[in-house]
Amino acid sequence: MDGVEQLTRIPFDTMRDVITEAFVKAGMSAGDAAQCAAFHTQASCDGVYSHGLNRVARFVDYVKKGWVNLGGKPEPVRSLAAIEVFDGHRGPGILNALFASDRSMELAERNGVGIVALRNTTHWMRGGAFGWHAAEKGYVAMCWTNTESCMPAWGAQNTRLGNNPFVMAVPRDNGHIVLDMAMSQYAYGKLQVTRLKGENLPFPGGFDKNGVLTSEPGPIEESMRILPMGYWKGSGFAILLDTLAAVLSEGAPTYEIDQIQEGSCTGCSQIFIAIDPRQLGGEAFTNRVADGVADYVNGSTPDEKSKEVLYPGQIEVRVRKDHLENGIVVDDGIWAEVLALAGRSA
Repeated sequence: MDGVEQLTRIPFDTMRDVITEAFVKAGMSAGDAAQCAAFHTQASCDGVYSHGLNRVARFVDYVKKGWVNLGGKPEPVRSLAAIEVFDGHRGPGILNALFASDRSMELAERNGVGIVALRNTTHWMRGGAFGWHAAEKGYVAMCWTNTESCMPAWGAQNTRLGNNPFVMAVPRDNGHIVLDMAMSQYAYGKLQVTRLKGENLPFPGGFDKNGVLTSEPGPIEESMRILPMGYWKGSGFAILLDTLAAVLSEGAPTYEIDQIQEGSCTGCSQIFIAIDPRQLGGEAFTNRVADGVADYVNGSTPDEKSKEVLYPGQIEVRVRKDHLENGIVVDDGIWAEVLALAGRSA
């Protein structure tokens, strides 16, 4: 495969329906399966393949192993005005996170700001989905999760940090500004997608087993020595996100998640913060500021290797438009695997 454009394209509705069937066969209720399938499909539709279609088989495997509790629902633990804590009982991560995101917005509608801390949950798949979800409803959002250790602290060889994805979103009529990033230079999902395409990373992303910095995704996956973004800065950021997620949710930090050893993010802690800008400067003010920022960034002079300069979230909107018009690109092997999970033939 020389590039994404050579891959098979699948209509949005078809992909969503197939994933729904796969989840139902795994034991989910029809409603829960449809909701989770919509999030997986939207992730692939926006070009985040690693946490969309590509993650379906792993989720089904976790369900079969009992690492995801299909009946788990968020249970209130503590309420302090604008702050609430819930136990997710290891329910499906998308459903738990969607509940927490919606609840944070309900609190923000009442208080201007809402904070929901969620403990003992499972992988939320594409974290940025909850930034887009809040922005669509007019809220500023910040959310993050801790994970099992999958990244060395700066200066270390062995993994002791999660890559702890962090999301920020600002609503805007002309296109929301949404940042979705891991604390590693590249998330493991990006390594997988790049390896499947037979490509190297555009910049070094980690060390091979001999401690040599490399742009080849395979050796980095093998060594698990992914590079913290910003070197020591990303390492420090990851440590604080982990600590705060556990402290605020009264949940597990990375070193305790490591002791569980039941797949990616099982038992993790997550934070959802929503702010209603309509109760501050107002919707028009927010749009004016966000438009100004976006236009100012887009007006940058591109460097020698770039054609344009984009703000966070701008690429996703373009990819989404293309995929909705022409079908979502898929890896043929992964699509066949999900079809089989749904009981369909390729």
